[in-house]
Amino acid sequence: MTVAVETGTWQLDPAASTVGLRHKTFWGLVTVKGTFAAVTGEGQVRADGSATGTVTLEVASLDTGNAKRDTHLRSADLLDAGNHPEITLAVRGADRLDGDGVRVTGQLTVRGISRPLNLSARLTSATAEALTLEAEFTVDREQFGVTWNQLGMMRGLTTVAAALKFTRAAA
Repeated sequence: MTVAVETGTWQLDPAASTVGLRHKTFWGLVTVKGTFAAVTGEGQVRADGSATGTVTLEVASLDTGNAKRDTHLRSADLLDAGNHPEITLAVRGADRLDGDGVRVTGQLTVRGISRPLNLSARLTSATAEALTLEAEFTVDREQFGVTWNQLGMMRGLTTVAAALKFTRAAA
């Protein structure tokens, strides 16, 4: 049975949401994992059940558990937080599929470069006051100008995993 999601404005609950990434380095021998501590967002659910919205990650909040690596990730070599402090997913459409599936179409902006992004998400919980979406997808960092790759150590795609909880905004 598909649960209807209430129409109106929904606000991301940063304390109950996580966005992380994984990327293999050192010729695929080591997987670097990190999370963004500062995540914001909002969405609008329309009467037909489709949705639009925005999720924003603060680049400086990326934490991999290694201060030296985090500083390098934020530098102009990689994410360039000084000139591009945010990574943004502008959701142009989110449509319910059968069961708990959601098809998301949007635009991802990293380092000031925007590319279309289509992904599948799951609606893992939905009540009249809160909903949670989970998604995992891959990004080719080179499409966004993140090309630093000393000695060919960083190859392949970056995996992004998100669990986003939204609560209904006061009317």
